[in-house]
Amino acid sequence: MNKKAILGLMLAIVLPFTGYYMVKFYSEAAVQMPQRYFFDSVAVSQKNGKIISDTIWHKVKNLTFINQLGKKVNLDSLHGKILVINFFFTRCPSICPSMAKAMKRLQNSFVNSNDSIVQFLSVSIDPEHDSVPQLRKFANRYTSNHDNWWFVTGDKKEIYDFALNEIKASVADVNVDTAFVHTTNFFLLDKNRIVRGWYDGLDTIKQAKLVRDIPLLMLEKNKKRSFKEFLDELFGRS
Repeated sequence: MNKKAILGLMLAIVLPFTGYYMVKFYSEAAVQMPQRYFFDSVAVSQKNGKIISDTIWHKVKNLTFINQLGKKVNLDSLHGKILVINFFFTRCPSICPSMAKAMKRLQNSFVNSNDSIVQFLSVSIDPEHDSVPQLRKFANRYTSNHDNWWFVTGDKKEIYDFALNEIKASVADVNVDTAFVHTTNFFLLDKNRIVRGWYDGLDTIKQAKLVRDIPLLMLEKNKKRSFKEFLDELFGRS
């Protein structure tokens, strides 16, 4: 087993346990939960004479795609899942294959978890050329679980609006070309489709943080759950 495989195995086993105990046994102030980044407005109300403000965080809108299996899919169907999203194109000769390998390691880190917990999504920024057969051919090189990792295409205008105005790719990467959204970032969305972070897919340290942050968001769903319940959800046990 090579060093990368050993590192991936250690991350898969150790980090979910670490994330659980960090949140469970230390105060929330002592644990750096993935923060929320973008808000739409602030609602102000009054209760018992006190002014209460409530931030309305930006929820990424629903979008419909066609995946590598030729199925019409949408984000609403992933309700309750944590999402890891990146942008790619199948003819990419540079960063996309490396990012796909990084995403494969992420998927493998949660290979024993219930598919209802986390979904991986690679969105084509070149839909004119990335047909379903092209997506399937590309996907087959990196995964055998096509239900848990979608490679998707769709309307170019909608995809670019999604990348720039919903995911905020140009905020996360100020060097991104808005005419061709080619970024190395992976974007983490919580179960409410709120952006909770972005991580350089070519940086192993950032990837390790992403592997740590996913189980933290899993635990955030219900902080009162027992350790056994956490493991049951993580590993898909009934």
